[in-house]
Amino acid sequence: MIKWGKKLGLGAAVMALTVSITGCGVVSTGDQPAAQGSGQQQEGQSPEKKDDKIVIGMSMDTLKEERWQKDRDIFIAKVAELGGEVKALAADGNDATQLSQAEQLISQGVDVLVVIPHNAEATAPIVEKAHKEGIKVISYDRLIKNSDVDYYLSFDNVRVGEMQAQAIVEKAPKGNYVYIGGADTDNNAHMFKEGAMNVLKPLVDKGDIKIVYDQFSKDWKPEEALKNMENALTANNNDVQAVVAANDGTAGGAIQALTAQGLAGKIPVSGQDADLAAVQRIAEGTQTMTVYKPITAIASKAAEMAVALARGETVQADKKVNNGKIDVPSILLDPIAVTKDNLADTVIKDGFHKLEDVYKNVPQDQWPKK
Repeated sequence: MIKWGKKLGLGAAVMALTVSITGCGVVSTGDQPAAQGSGQQQEGQSPEKKDDKIVIGMSMDTLKEERWQKDRDIFIAKVAELGGEVKALAADGNDATQLSQAEQLISQGVDVLVVIPHNAEATAPIVEKAHKEGIKVISYDRLIKNSDVDYYLSFDNVRVGEMQAQAIVEKAPKGNYVYIGGADTDNNAHMFKEGAMNVLKPLVDKGDIKIVYDQFSKDWKPEEALKNMENALTANNNDVQAVVAANDGTAGGAIQALTAQGLAGKIPVSGQDADLAAVQRIAEGTQTMTVYKPITAIASKAAEMAVALARGETVQADKKVNNGKIDVPSILLDPIAVTKDNLADTVIKDGFHKLEDVYKNVPQDQWPKK
């Protein structure tokens, strides 16, 4: 059954920032705070929903990273294919903005809310507010902590961290290691680190490696990772043999610091998300690996789950992940480790990136054969 709630249009200030997704009949904003609806429809506002078409709300942390733009667009297209539409808002990494935008989507009477949290703890009130209006919530890719969230859809993030560390250990089985983490406020960052330490700690205990620097990077910002890597190199007089970086943004910051010291390409560096800049670095030899999480798979699955829940159907989840309050019904997809050896068979074969884009900075005689 489609839930009918109080419908409030988006304010004109929001609409000025919107981007229409062609053919989907949806509205999506960039990384800007959204104005609250006033309860009165104004010029430039979306009209109230007058039919029973499914509307899914999507509350996003950010659209600044390439990866999240892809998630949004695939999700929107899949919901449209299934007969619904999406209202997507991105909060530019601001907790208060994300809460405000989520309240806005709830007030418009969306049928289901999909949340990509900036802060795992701070987004818990969103779940409570949605439930008061009878709206189910899917925690997308990142887990909302200490809440009664209905479903969690992600990749096996502990496994991601294990893949990152294992790939680096294969290149540097001994020596001084630097760990450049993600945002301390993101539960995923802790899961990636947990996975990495599953691989690294036995080697630390054995005496083969020493973790000489270990820091999170605020809000996953590359510039924070750059500072961390600079500090690590300074503190250790450049005596570093390996870097485990939690994603491609932090990897980019770390590699920038290594480049300044003439060490890029000499020290293995991990990553995650298969961003174009990262796979270009892999092709060039300055980044060792990334973890590819097929975004088409997760975004499409989220769309199918959201539409099914909006129709009152049951969604089967084969796993449970504890969020500090409950064991959340969860679906965890398989990530893929990507190195120079399998670029062509993974991100390029899937159409995630084009061969000519990945290898544009590499002499053409070194390109893999199509």
